[in-house]
Amino acid sequence: QVQLVESGGGSVQTGESLRLSCAVSGATYSRSCVGWFRQAPGKEREGVAGIYNSGGFTWYADSVKGRFTISQDSVKNTTYLQLNNLEPEDTAMYYCARKVWYGGTCYPDPKNYDTWGQGTQVTVSS
Repeated sequence: QVQLVESGGGSVQTGESLRLSCAVSGATYSRSCVGWFRQAPGKEREGVAGIYNSGGFTWYADSVKGRFTISQDSVKNTTYLQLNNLEPEDTAMYYCARKVWYGGTCYPDPKNYDTWGQGTQVTVSS
C-alpha cells in the first residue's frame, strides 16, 4: 500500500521560506508523478507543482513560478517543495499526492492524482 507523509509546514512571516517534504513508501512502480497541492479555507484544492520521478521534469502553477521549487531525492523516495518569498496568500494546508505515470504530463491537476498524504499547514503572516 502506497503511503505519503508530508512534513515541514509552519508559521512564518511574509518573505520567509519553508521546505516541505513528502516521503513516499510502499510504491513498487517507479514511473510516477508526485504533485504538491494546497487548499485554503473556503477554497478549492489547487495544484502547485508536479514532478516526474523518472526524469525530473517539472510543472508549476503560474501563481508560484519563480518562488516555489519542486525537487526529489530518489534514494530517500522523498519529494520536496521549497517555498521562498512567502506571501499571506500562500497560507493553506499543503498536500502531496502521487499517481502512476502512463504517459503525458505530471501537471498538478488534483483530479488526476489518486494517493494523498494527510497534509501540512503553512501559515504566512504579514
